[in-house]
Amino acid sequence: MVDIRTILAEAIERGASDVHINVGMPPILRKNTELINMDFGDVSNEDAKEMVLTMVGPDRFKKLKEQRDLDFSTTLDDGHRFRVNAHYQRDTVAISFRVIPNQIPSIDDLHLPPIMKELTDLPRGLVLVTGHTGSGKSTSLAAMVGLINTKYRKRIITLEDPVEYALENKMCMIEQREIGSDCPEFASGLRHVLRQDPDIIMVGEMRDLETTSSTITAAETGHLVFSTLHTINAPQTVERIIDIYPATQQNQIRTMLANTLQAVISQTLFRRIDEPGMVPCGEILLCTSAVRNCIRENRIYEIPNIIETSRRVGMQNLDSSIADMYFKGYIDREEAIARSNNPGKMEKTLIPTEQFEVAQPAEVMVNEG
Repeated sequence: MVDIRTILAEAIERGASDVHINVGMPPILRKNTELINMDFGDVSNEDAKEMVLTMVGPDRFKKLKEQRDLDFSTTLDDGHRFRVNAHYQRDTVAISFRVIPNQIPSIDDLHLPPIMKELTDLPRGLVLVTGHTGSGKSTSLAAMVGLINTKYRKRIITLEDPVEYALENKMCMIEQREIGSDCPEFASGLRHVLRQDPDIIMVGEMRDLETTSSTITAAETGHLVFSTLHTINAPQTVERIIDIYPATQQNQIRTMLANTLQAVISQTLFRRIDEPGMVPCGEILLCTSAVRNCIRENRIYEIPNIIETSRRVGMQNLDSSIADMYFKGYIDREEAIARSNNPGKMEKTLIPTEQFEVAQPAEVMVNEG
């Protein structure tokens, strides 16, 4: 059997973002969205079990056998860290690893919109980063918390499943609590966090009613709270939060959400064409008085129009973000069109880069004339 640490070390060397272990196949890595077979033999079920046992020990392996899923993190001797999910498929053990970069990237390094820097200056309220699995939500949150850590003397408490980026104490005092080892579940951690004197709270995911309710309550009591949801845009995010609650409580939660929500950043990753790597495109909703009224009065359908007409205050829709990244030369035209909300309109918007560059001098001459 090949040692799992050998597999993970090679994945790091090759610049992978994920590693997958499935019985009957060689280990597979993902690099820039593509799946690539690694040069190891097929993994047996006993191999996969031994890999998990090596990382978690017999007690937590017993939990995996009982619950059929287990989230945890693991670290190589050289300090490289991985978020891990072990699970069963066809009654055999499978493992998925997500590589966690050692250094927390900055907002500028990630090519995130500058308005996200301003959100780190908020004194209170709820800021949500949303998107599908693998869209960079955790990395964006880490970049925002990392910026706060260089600017303010604050006490930050995070609840994560598992802890991903290891945050160093710089100007801030930071506690990172891992679900399953430091506290049993998100809801339990949130019940106690307000007695731990936080200024800022980061909740890894609002995944159920109790966690969502406790997260909004924390924001309502004057804390700055960051969290994530698996939603693809701002209107869906607002609707998802409201729909978690029973119908008899939904009017109340609309009011609470209208008062506490500060921003929703919904992002997705595109493969870069200028260099290896990924770049985020996304929608940004800032909770102006107009947005708060829409939430309070259940006029969520008006939010896209508000985003469209509020670019001057820092809002943006997905398609304008995609167009911006295309004209910067970061992403492919065909992918930009295919993944936009309005492909027909996007196709007309995206002049091929070569034509765009040729057309610029003529445009300048007209303006000068």
